[in-house]
Amino acid sequence: MLMLFIWGRWRYDLVALAALLLVFICGLAPPEQLFLGFGHPAVITVAAVLVISRGLLNAGVIDAMSRQLSRVGGSLAAQLGVLTAIVIFLSGFMNNVGALALLMPVAVWMSGRSGRSPSMLLMPLAFGSLLGGLITLIGTPPNIIIAMFREQTGQPAFGMFDFSPVGLCVAAAGLVFIVFAGPRLTPRKESGGAREDIFEIEKYITEIVVPENSKFVGHTLFHLISAIEKEADIQVVGIIHGDRIIGAPSVHEEIEAGDMLMIEAAPEEIKTVTKELGLDLVDNRDHIRDALGAGNIELMEVIVSADSSLRGKSAAALHLRNIYGVNLLAIARRRQRLVFRLGHTEFIHGDILLLQGAEKSLQAMIKDFKCLPLADRGISIGRTPRVLMAAGLFGAAMLLSAFNVVPVQVAFVAAAVIMVLAGLVPVGDMYESIDWPIIVLLGAMFPLGHALESTGGAGLIAQQLLVLSNHLPPVGTVATLLTGTMLLSNVVNNAAAAVLMAPIAITLAAGMGVSADPLLMAVAVGASCAFMTPVGHQSNALVMAPGGYSFGDYWKLGLPLTILVAVVAAPLIMVFWPMNPA
Repeated sequence: MLMLFIWGRWRYDLVALAALLLVFICGLAPPEQLFLGFGHPAVITVAAVLVISRGLLNAGVIDAMSRQLSRVGGSLAAQLGVLTAIVIFLSGFMNNVGALALLMPVAVWMSGRSGRSPSMLLMPLAFGSLLGGLITLIGTPPNIIIAMFREQTGQPAFGMFDFSPVGLCVAAAGLVFIVFAGPRLTPRKESGGAREDIFEIEKYITEIVVPENSKFVGHTLFHLISAIEKEADIQVVGIIHGDRIIGAPSVHEEIEAGDMLMIEAAPEEIKTVTKELGLDLVDNRDHIRDALGAGNIELMEVIVSADSSLRGKSAAALHLRNIYGVNLLAIARRRQRLVFRLGHTEFIHGDILLLQGAEKSLQAMIKDFKCLPLADRGISIGRTPRVLMAAGLFGAAMLLSAFNVVPVQVAFVAAAVIMVLAGLVPVGDMYESIDWPIIVLLGAMFPLGHALESTGGAGLIAQQLLVLSNHLPPVGTVATLLTGTMLLSNVVNNAAAAVLMAPIAITLAAGMGVSADPLLMAVAVGASCAFMTPVGHQSNALVMAPGGYSFGDYWKLGLPLTILVAVVAAPLIMVFWPMNPA
């Protein structure tokens, strides 16, 4: 299973489910216990936190904070400090990928205003979102998982702020490192992701005229587009009827003699289509700027998220133009602008799409396909701001769980339900808010973790660590477990790393005759600090395309930050969670 996680050919939730079934086939788990993991309190809490994060977003809580960032100056250090500090704070109390997605457009805008590549801000911002997850119980799924594993030691689960003493110190150290060392270690990518660098719209937009003797006169635009698509990959982005300019025209628009079509294509394909279809090329760009801004027609950049249903499909296959009224103008993939056979290019995670259409059409598309708006955010993701209500519900849930009035899973499920009933999260968006692959992964991994423990697998690994710990001081054992978990989390999902390593930590503590708390805390910190690869965490993958990073770029800033976290966290764990006898 671990090798399949690292290989990445199949999605992690499918790998976990297949391994779970194999555990049953091998007789390592009885059928009545096989799917109990899906009712585990940690799984329920993670799902509730994701719904609450959507409610906070919709209510405008985060946007209200983000708007204040426009006052930050042009200094790189100031921008790094403020953006990273904000994302650390937000990630402590909401889904860290959601916090990053909210601040990415701000970072790109700041970079453009300062004449600086977004690559200098986006990677530090992603790493900051991981550091923020260390602060509270709900900051990241590994913390919730580790909290529940503590109950196996006979102790109550970790509380809301039990992670804060170590997490705050580590996050503060990481913030200082990012601000002062980040500019020298972050890969500087020219043309990393700004709109003007990736998309040069006018370079590829031209007008063609329909002559009087054209066979398309009197037919609909659909007829013309069908003929164009047989010859070349060209997008019709506007049509001019006399003095009337129509942006994103309907496919049912009737073509008249003298109509000018604004098309987006590579120069070679423009020559092909004009020659084969008898259309005339016009070198006049004045109407293009007008059409792109006509009415409520907008341009928007969006990024294809990890769970987007666009992945593996093309614009032509999805009929974006006919169904949504949205034109795909360009795709940016790791600093390369794809223009050839654009409509038939299959989207991958991290692609940046340049879309044109009416505001409502764009809104419907990014909602249905779970894309994230980038750069200038032309639509409002949320509803009417109800900041106080959302913040109050969230605060109440935290207080109830922090003071052990009700279990954490009950408090956050209650807050999520109230948010839905109050309209902060529309009923239709409730289940869309949940990252189901993570839920399936967690539900499948808990029985696997128990099987690893009950069959003696965890004991076997712990025994080897126990031999090593005999030659190390206690802080060295903590550092070894923490570092091993960090390395594992760089190649597998962080939740999977926590589920795999927690039984080992508990068994190791039993063998040493000490409290499992420091070792569990080491696993919690290590599982959330995947800084060296883009596949270790969704936050890292999310900034890859907009920042123009390659796979090997992450370790340049990530390796020193990993070492810093290990050096700072191990002694802090021993201070706040001493290795007392069990």
